[in-house]
Amino acid sequence: MQPRPILWIVIPCYNEEQVLPITAPMFLNKINDLVKMEKISPSSRVLFVNDGSKDKTWQIICDLSKQDEHYIGISQSRNRGHQNAVLAGLMEAMNRCDITISIDCDGQDDINAMDAMVDEYWKGSEVVYGVRSKRATDTWFKRTTAEGFYKVMNALGAEVVFNHADYRLVSSRVLKHFADYEEVNIFLRGMFPLVGFKSTSVYYERAERLAGESHYPLRKMLALAFNGITSLSVKPITLIAGLGVFVSLLGVAAAIWAIVEAILGHTVAGWASIICIVCLLGGIQLISLGVIGQYIGKTYLETKRRPRYIISERTWEPTQRHWIEEEKQ
Repeated sequence: MQPRPILWIVIPCYNEEQVLPITAPMFLNKINDLVKMEKISPSSRVLFVNDGSKDKTWQIICDLSKQDEHYIGISQSRNRGHQNAVLAGLMEAMNRCDITISIDCDGQDDINAMDAMVDEYWKGSEVVYGVRSKRATDTWFKRTTAEGFYKVMNALGAEVVFNHADYRLVSSRVLKHFADYEEVNIFLRGMFPLVGFKSTSVYYERAERLAGESHYPLRKMLALAFNGITSLSVKPITLIAGLGVFVSLLGVAAAIWAIVEAILGHTVAGWASIICIVCLLGGIQLISLGVIGQYIGKTYLETKRRPRYIISERTWEPTQRHWIEEEKQ
């Protein structure tokens, strides 16, 4: 019989002191249920990744780790963002488990979908995407902008799974190949499809946040979308080049028309038309320079080769230091 896989549930946390005491037992219960059903190993763990929280999140994680050995945690040296926090947890788990499931701490993603994810892994899938079946809990504006985000991403050349965020199962085999992707500007939901391997999707309904406030307002959502597009595709630059050619052709046609009108004596004072043309071309140029500047800036950051995350503390390190001191004595 095939050995039961070790599962690590990777949970990024940023200022989650209100919701963590509610959702932590849910994650532990899910681990215990999967162990009882003999789908995973008893050595499975719940890994919390503290992303430089300013509240008592890290203290809660440390207290949980003392209550039950299945709770473990790591803390980043400072806040580095959701994507880097997830990456830190996945890389920490890569050589210590067989499969990982990344999920947010807020309890919105259906935790019971993990059962189907693990089942799909047993069937041979190395990556299992958690996909929202519908967006009934979202406002019309958020639903429209979110679905538009995925459509625009795919249209601009970034391969993403529609309505999938960062709730996914990934095998350690995939993670070891994923570790070769060393870019600093990361967009995980668009990067994992690039790795390949057999994948499938599990559908679920998303609930309301159990406590606390969302850390992803519209501003951050737009920044994430733009970062994802510019990190995974150069199509915007291609579109800008095409727009430049189109505007140039219009300019040539307009110049020919102006010359003909001048020869025929039909020209009149056209201050308004000149202002409109100048504003239009100036706006297009500034937008184009802005997009190109984003790519140059990303190239600049990539060449620096700065670390994507720095882990300052681990809940199990004090124990390890204690063992080392005992061995020395």
